[in-house]
Amino acid sequence: MTAQPPPSDADRDHLAVSRIVLRPVGTPLPLGFLALGLATTVFSALQLDWLGAADGTAVARAVLVFTVPLQVLTSVFGYLCRDPVAGTGMGVLAGTWAAVCVITLGSPPGAHSNALGTVLLAAAVAMLVPAAAAGGKLVAAAVMGVSAVRFAVTGIAEITASSAWETTAGVIGLVLAALALYAALGFELEDTAHHTVVPLFRRGSGRTALRSDVAAQLSDISHEAGVRKDL
Repeated sequence: MTAQPPPSDADRDHLAVSRIVLRPVGTPLPLGFLALGLATTVFSALQLDWLGAADGTAVARAVLVFTVPLQVLTSVFGYLCRDPVAGTGMGVLAGTWAAVCVITLGSPPGAHSNALGTVLLAAAVAMLVPAAAAGGKLVAAAVMGVSAVRFAVTGIAEITASSAWETTAGVIGLVLAALALYAALGFELEDTAHHTVVPLFRRGSGRTALRSDVAAQLSDISHEAGVRKDL
């Protein structure tokens, strides 16, 4: 193996004047999870016939103006907090709910759409990426994983126009709402108390992120996107 040459005087000078500035930011995850809980609950109410088909327009508008902007905001701050899993997951959720709302607003009340079903199936596959990568925070991974299941079952219901699949999707949506509420509470309490209050099942890097000191947190920062030369 060829030994690397020592840094030149110019390189040393450059490193000496380089600074990486970090700004403390509160976790955006509770906001995104609460926004998710509202969206999945009201659409479940439609699927379970708790609301009439004519209410679909109001539901779509509510989610479009409430959930989508909040999840976009959560996605942006997820990346600013150096958490690409949160940024990716919330970004995909925001885009999916926006697509659901726009297609719902353009369709007759109670109508099913093969196009919407296809979008939801693709979104379900996309949500598996952040769900698989969030292994250090098992509760967050579960929210994203159940979101994938919720989108997949709803997509099947849209394509098949089956009332059984529609009901199943509605029930899964309520389970997702409860899980999202629990996750929001857990991360909110954790961020204010600076320690775990309700079980979030952190492990590996997720546990280290909460318990290690600042030096350990910043040990690999030079290799992160936004600091290294290439993404």
